[in-house]
Amino acid sequence: MRVNGAYYQSVWADYYNKEIYLINQTLLPFRFEIKKCLSIQEVIYSIQTLEVRGAPALGLTAAYAMWLSFAINKGNIEKIKHDYDLLINSRPTAVNLKVGADKVFSHLSYSTTEEEVWEKVQHFVNQELTAFQRIGLHGFRLIYDFYVTNSRPVNILTHCNAGWLACGDYGTALAPIFEAHRQGIPVHVWVDETRPLNQGARLTAWELYNEKIPFHIIADNTSGQLMLQHKVDLIIVGADRIVKNGDTINKIGTYLKALAAYHNHIPFYVAAPLSTFDFDIHDGQSVIIEERNSKELHDIFVEWNHNTFWAKIFPYEFPAYNLAFDVTPASFITAYITEKGIFNKTSDVI
Repeated sequence: MRVNGAYYQSVWADYYNKEIYLINQTLLPFRFEIKKCLSIQEVIYSIQTLEVRGAPALGLTAAYAMWLSFAINKGNIEKIKHDYDLLINSRPTAVNLKVGADKVFSHLSYSTTEEEVWEKVQHFVNQELTAFQRIGLHGFRLIYDFYVTNSRPVNILTHCNAGWLACGDYGTALAPIFEAHRQGIPVHVWVDETRPLNQGARLTAWELYNEKIPFHIIADNTSGQLMLQHKVDLIIVGADRIVKNGDTINKIGTYLKALAAYHNHIPFYVAAPLSTFDFDIHDGQSVIIEERNSKELHDIFVEWNHNTFWAKIFPYEFPAYNLAFDVTPASFITAYITEKGIFNKTSDVI
């Protein structure tokens, strides 16, 4: 995607200088800054503080991090394994983090060269970026078919941020929307603010604004009323993990959107690459749901007089419970949009 006329991925690396770069998502939409990571500790910090976020982007980051660990530790497998363990445990819910790390770490030995590691990383990254592009092409057909049938702009609801920032490039849930816009299909997006960190209002809206795609930011509790008023034609969300029976783990609040969509007979699609499917786990109730610092509920990121800072919403003495994700049962999901096509059930994905 392009920012201020220049092409960017949300995360990338410099082989010669041994540096990992990422767009600092915590500063958007007020400030666009590139973060440079020179160690595995800095990468982990960026992951834990959400400077880089989105399940697919975490997979890319993890692959780059394993290459960086190999370079810093000069191929010492024991030290790299220590970094690997720290990395895959930095966030517990998104499966792509471990997938990306495993794609590199599983091929390491004392005879492996840094050039071979880098080639493995580049192969994985290119494979994932191609997958995101194909998700956009497959998902576009759903939007196109609705438009041809109804001859009016398509109103799409999305939750959190599953665009190019969350994926390196293209996106998952937003990829079909970007493709429809490029092909001249009129679309309008309802953007859930996505409390507590407002990834929808801050990140999804920023991406759509830069692409000149019509949208409105809505409070998280607004979407049900919009569905009841027939102002939502279809819903597309991303995923942090999709398990064997089709249950999907995604940003907290996704389950409520699926419930309302099911009641109002609105198609509910999950867009994700194959790297997000975890067939080692049977159902969503077996997945560890990350509980994050309650400070994310207490505070909000704001801008005033061209300065950005965190402001308190309610006193720290008031207890808060901050789950990062929830589980949407497969029974509420219309289909899964993947790089291989659109599937009604996960057993067809294999």
